[in-house]
Amino acid sequence: MDIPFVSRMMSRRPRIAVIRLSGTIGGSGRGGGLNDAALAPMIERAFRKGKPVAVALIVNSPGGSPVQSSLIAARIRRLADELDIPVHAFVEDVAASGGYWLACAADRIWADDSSILGSIGVISAGFGFDQLIGKWGIERRVHTAGASKSTLDPFRPQDPQDVERLRGILDPIHDAFKAHVRDRRGMRLAQDRDLFTGEFWAGRQAVELGLADGIAHLVPKMRALFGEKVRFQVHGIRKPLFRRLGLSAEALIDAAEERAAFQTFGTRG
Repeated sequence: MDIPFVSRMMSRRPRIAVIRLSGTIGGSGRGGGLNDAALAPMIERAFRKGKPVAVALIVNSPGGSPVQSSLIAARIRRLADELDIPVHAFVEDVAASGGYWLACAADRIWADDSSILGSIGVISAGFGFDQLIGKWGIERRVHTAGASKSTLDPFRPQDPQDVERLRGILDPIHDAFKAHVRDRRGMRLAQDRDLFTGEFWAGRQAVELGLADGIAHLVPKMRALFGEKVRFQVHGIRKPLFRRLGLSAEALIDAAEERAAFQTFGTRG
């Protein structure tokens, strides 16, 4: 068989670049999670290599850092607009919170019937230990320069002023999230329902509410849109061997944190 001929024929087939965005979102110093710095080379390569007819995002994330979500989504949109390439997102188990922020970087969002989408909100959570240390006779000694330096100290009773300051931070982040969703989804969103309470929905419910465009899986949907002869080129981040095998303390910690995040939206058949 003429190998060069086969190579030429393959190169003429429409190509779909597939980007896998799986895991929690954050700028983890341990190398875990999805963050813009780690994903940038892979995303650039997916858009620019071989002139793809479309880019498909496989999204499976319970969320994480709003800043990293914004940076990753903005990078995808810049490249899509610059190169005039349509982007389709395919939700696997979860596209919630920051995961849904990423999905909204696409022009169209597709889900499985059992996918979980939404959770458009912002959360800050912690614990209060002031009564515990009091019970054990432990005295907390804190000295600061700056009246707000010990804001939300978990070993002191909650201060209403601290809560008010925290609300002043959470609300603008939530507003940015809502603006992103409205900008990307527009009039497709249900107009008679508040979708920004942090609630989340299963796939077909999300379609009815305009959070997704339909129920579909990657390969058949992209073939239906771009032809049966399309070929798929998957792009992902290659992790070090010890991290892939889970043989490092960092990998074990990341796995535990990620499992906990996914369990928030976990369902079992």
